[in-house]
Amino acid sequence: MGEEVLMINEEGSSIRSEFTDLNQIQNENDSDTPRADDLALDTMECADFEGMRIDFILVWNESGNAKIASAERRRVFESNLQKEGLVLEHLPREPSGLHFIKIHAPDTVLKRYAEILKLRLPMKKFDHITEIKMDSFRVPIFTDVVEGVQTTLDQFLQSFRVDQKLFKSKANELTATFSRDKEYLFDTDDPDFFAPYMRSRIVEFILKRKRISDDIYDEFAFGIDRCLSDGTYTASYPLHDGGLKKSSTGTRKLLYEEWASFSKILKYQPIDAVRDYYGVKIAIYFAWLGFYTNLLIPPAIFGFIVFIYGVLSLSYDIPSQSLCRELPETRNQTLYMCPACDVFCDYWDLRESCLHSKIMYLFDNEMTIVFAIFMSFWAALFLEFWRRYSEEITHRWNVRGYDPEEEHPRPKYLAQLKDVKERTINFVTQTTEPRLPFWKRKFPGLLLSVSTVIFMICLGFVAVVGVILYRMSMVVALSLVNEETIKSHASLFISSTGASINLVCILIFNQVYGYVAIQLTELELHRTQTQFDDSLSLKIYLLQFVNYYASIFYIAFFKGRFVGYPGNYIRIFGHRQEECSPGGCYMEVCLQMAIIFVGKQFLLSVVEYQLPRIWKILNTLTVMAGINKEEKCVYPQWIQDYKLVEYGNQGLFYEYLEMVIQYGFITIFVTAFPLAPLFALLNNLFELRLDAKKLLVHHRRPVAQRVKDIGVWLNILDSVGRIAVLTNGLIIAFTSDFVPRMLYKLRYSEDQTLKGYLNFTLSKFNPNDFSTTSMPQTSLTPEYCFYHGYRYPPGHEKEYEVTQVFWHVMAARLCTVVVYQNFVNMSVMAIRWIIPNFNTGLKEKIRREAYLTNEIIIRTELLKAKGELDANTLEEEIHVVEAQNSEIRSNKRCQKSSDSRPDLNIIGRAETGDITDGQIIV
Repeated sequence: MGEEVLMINEEGSSIRSEFTDLNQIQNENDSDTPRADDLALDTMECADFEGMRIDFILVWNESGNAKIASAERRRVFESNLQKEGLVLEHLPREPSGLHFIKIHAPDTVLKRYAEILKLRLPMKKFDHITEIKMDSFRVPIFTDVVEGVQTTLDQFLQSFRVDQKLFKSKANELTATFSRDKEYLFDTDDPDFFAPYMRSRIVEFILKRKRISDDIYDEFAFGIDRCLSDGTYTASYPLHDGGLKKSSTGTRKLLYEEWASFSKILKYQPIDAVRDYYGVKIAIYFAWLGFYTNLLIPPAIFGFIVFIYGVLSLSYDIPSQSLCRELPETRNQTLYMCPACDVFCDYWDLRESCLHSKIMYLFDNEMTIVFAIFMSFWAALFLEFWRRYSEEITHRWNVRGYDPEEEHPRPKYLAQLKDVKERTINFVTQTTEPRLPFWKRKFPGLLLSVSTVIFMICLGFVAVVGVILYRMSMVVALSLVNEETIKSHASLFISSTGASINLVCILIFNQVYGYVAIQLTELELHRTQTQFDDSLSLKIYLLQFVNYYASIFYIAFFKGRFVGYPGNYIRIFGHRQEECSPGGCYMEVCLQMAIIFVGKQFLLSVVEYQLPRIWKILNTLTVMAGINKEEKCVYPQWIQDYKLVEYGNQGLFYEYLEMVIQYGFITIFVTAFPLAPLFALLNNLFELRLDAKKLLVHHRRPVAQRVKDIGVWLNILDSVGRIAVLTNGLIIAFTSDFVPRMLYKLRYSEDQTLKGYLNFTLSKFNPNDFSTTSMPQTSLTPEYCFYHGYRYPPGHEKEYEVTQVFWHVMAARLCTVVVYQNFVNMSVMAIRWIIPNFNTGLKEKIRREAYLTNEIIIRTELLKAKGELDANTLEEEIHVVEAQNSEIRSNKRCQKSSDSRPDLNIIGRAETGDITDGQIIV
């Protein structure tokens, strides 16, 4: 039976869900495995628990679980856990009514389930196995140069690395899938052979599969998830390995001081220690966040250079000087602009937008397009380098190629289908499950979900329209103010307050979206937790994508595009549309993005850290119920951990979501706000430590989970990068002033400068041509007023029609988009082709490790068959293998030095897959 289970797993299918009936496997166990009749239910009377690790804690509250049914479920569940070999230790009742149960996993149980779960564990270390080097594929002529650069870089980065005395780097170790039949290959006598995160994961695997009822007809009465959902237990969690006081010791305290501390903000993360403590799923998030933060350094520096260039060259910008009347030829020139609204608005001097024009130039200058191209390349390189880096760490953590076991149906899913009579057999687990009526149950839920999501998206657009109406009303209100200072800064004030209101709406809507998305996903009747999480992730990301980016898209691509011209405005419900400033909407896009981006990061950082503190206080009040306030109690670790907040299945979801939304800001709209990468870098330096501190201080220790990558988020990041290429091209061509300026200099300017550019972008209008309903009520009536556009002046035979210049500019804008899109996309494709996802050196290393592992197993089996297996003999055999490999490596190096194409002999032969060729991979 044991071999059958292993063969099923090797083919990629799941562990059989009826491991509730593990008695068949139990018969194969060693004789020292605890039996049900050896363990009384009251375990406090049957064993000495000193020296046994506490692998898990169960908690139930008698005040909320006094029902006979709950007590019976606990009895059956705990009895089945003991039959499986786990040791349960019931602790005395707490004054608050809480009952704590310690769970200990003996080595026999751990070994059995390590085999079932196909865990890869480290093999015994042999002195003669040398470090696995990866120089066989290097070109000799570049070796010295590479080593010199590497040495210099190592010396520079030494001050940023973690303290090797505290976090010792692990030597290269060979791993193999654990098997009790080959236990002699593993150092099982080592007390740390099963790391704490492995132990808790094995225990949780058992907890999720034990029955809670003797009713054989209740096929889904099993699992700790069912117990938690129906209130049989109030909590289940593995323990932290100590407190955070100065006197405390352990990995948690060490991580708190060396990882979560803000004093270590510039240090690399001890990511392997995080993996050892929290497991792969959490460690890979922090590895990704750290990698992303490190790669933000180049765009942050470049974006800051773009800004500094704008500051230094501002005094040489002719259009800004002309608008502000700083040039001799424009000093006495007065340009009256047409009113911004009907009737109540007055004509205004273009000079009032002087500050607006100068601020816009800081971000919209000649360096902007270079920065946009750079960011498109950066996004592609970021994903390619991350794929390579993730391959390395997943190999190091033994999860490369990992496929999760088949999941059981969610307890809520089963509860929703409890009235369904028709059953079906799951092909993989061979268990009966309720057959979901698609048209009667699932389709209505899906239809309601889709329609509600569309409605919520429309609601987000309604909020944008509300902010538009606010800005339009403020234009009228501020035009009635006689204060000159207010009028000159009206545009800046309106844009800032509008963006702030939009930010508040975004944060409120996010909370509503989160709640609604969870309820809708429940209605969709997803069978497994993974399906549920994927659907929820897609919904919330889609809703927040619209929520965060809708207003920026509107300002960048729609505002002021279809307004008409004075005397013939295009109206919506009888009202004029919003217009951009004379220099365009670029400044408003920049301001909108800056306020939303920076404000979101600051407010969310405060909320996400303070909210767990509130829940922690509430849990503490629950624990302290019934205790005299004057008594000073020293709580054991399991009670201290109960006070903390459950991390939950969605714990990492919102962390990823926040960073992916940020990634959208620094790629999709980075052209409008080049300082976005700098603010993102500063935020992430603190965000990383804040997330670590929150996890260590405010949350219970989550159960370690195995994953092989960051999941669906990688596809989302790739999609965002592709969208960013299009949006940045459109912003450069249609939102910024880059194209009209370049066209003017190359075609219309007499001296190839921007002299006269301001008048080039303005058109004249005769105030007498206003209709009576829109005529400004003012005593000032200039001969002409100006507006932004390319139209013929009054009195011309094509009066107020678009000029030929308009079509020249439009053609130039379209050409810019096409050229930019094709150039960037072709370059990105070339980058992805040049940089393979899989590091060649890592590939060689994996093959080398596989060869050594196979050799050790083969020679060990041979010694075992001869009856000569002992440590010294095995060591000698390994020494023989290494000696043979050394001779082969020496011969290959000689051949390599005389070969004009040394890489073909090594890499080409290695890919054939022969074990003999594998010997040359060192």
